[in-house]
Amino acid sequence: MSTRGIEAVYLTTHNWGKAAKFFQSLGYALEFETDHHSGQLRNGDGPYLFIAEVPADQAPQMQAVLQVADEQAFRPGPGVVLAEPFADTHWGTREAIVRDPDGRLWRLQAPKG
Repeated sequence: MSTRGIEAVYLTTHNWGKAAKFFQSLGYALEFETDHHSGQLRNGDGPYLFIAEVPADQAPQMQAVLQVADEQAFRPGPGVVLAEPFADTHWGTREAIVRDPDGRLWRLQAPKG
C-alpha cells in the first residue's frame, strides 16, 4: 500500500500567536490550540496546518506529512529509505519518517491501532 496524499503541513515558528494570526488572515480557521504554544488550523477540506513554537536557537522548518491509511499494509517502494519506523505520537497517531533520493525527510502519519 502507498500513501494517500498530503495529510498536513507541519510548521515550526518562533511565535505561535503571530503565526496563527497570519494564517487566520489567509482564511484558515483555528481548530484547536494546545497549552504548549501550538495548534491546528484548517482551510476547507484540504490538509490541516499544524504549527508548533520552537526555541529561538532552532530554525523554523516546514514539512509535508503524507497520509498512510494502514501502517501494517504500508510497504515502501524502490528508492524509499525508512529513516525512522512507525512509532506512537503524543497526539494519538503513529508516525514514520522516510528519506527521498535528495536526502529530504518526509513524515508518514497513520491512524493508531
